[in-house]
Amino acid sequence: MQKNVGGYDRIARLVVGPLLIVAGAAAFGGLFTIAAGTLGLVVAGIALLVGAVLLATGITQKCPLNNVLGIDTFRGKAKKETETPGKDAGRPS
Repeated sequence: MQKNVGGYDRIARLVVGPLLIVAGAAAFGGLFTIAAGTLGLVVAGIALLVGAVLLATGITQKCPLNNVLGIDTFRGKAKKETETPGKDAGRPS
């Protein structure tokens, strides 16, 4: 799979992912309550899972969902170069 996460998309994933992980872990630890009872544990677990996925896709710059949806925010260098490196094209030596 090619890289398809870059720019502001990657920055957002690298910021929001760890925040969700910390919020989910804090909710499991009892530092604050997201919701009462079992619902709170479910929401905390979902926050941990989504945060981990966002962090992993931000680090690797590869997102399977973006691939399925055809979204590509990575603006990397083109795979093929038209000119050979180190030579001036069209100029006689």
